[in-house]
Amino acid sequence: MKKIIATNQAPKAVGPYSQGILINQTLYVSGQIPYNPQTNALISASIEDQTQQALENILAIVKEAGMKKEDIVRCGVFMTNLSDFAKMNQVYEAFFGSHKPVRAAVEVKRLPKDVQIEIDAIAVIEK
Repeated sequence: MKKIIATNQAPKAVGPYSQGILINQTLYVSGQIPYNPQTNALISASIEDQTQQALENILAIVKEAGMKKEDIVRCGVFMTNLSDFAKMNQVYEAFFGSHKPVRAAVEVKRLPKDVQIEIDAIAVIEK
């Protein structure tokens, strides 16, 4: 069974995509940029703040699907400057704590709205 997941606690999908799609016990979360869902504006210029907001946006979608942070099993991190990797990683580690999803991190030339980071995720509920 497929279910579209949408919440106003994360930035609205403004294109031909969904915030998330739940198929059986697996949730696929679209890439989240560091926009505040209430103001629809960039949270800050710092990579630390941008990382935190992107992760909070993911978590809002995960929660809307009835899941929790510990259900996140994979993240993809897209950054415009891998020189900021250590700063991003510090925020990422604090956010997840002892839970460590698998992850890929890549540098890209440009991201939507010229943000510095975009993160997507996959979450799974165990039966």
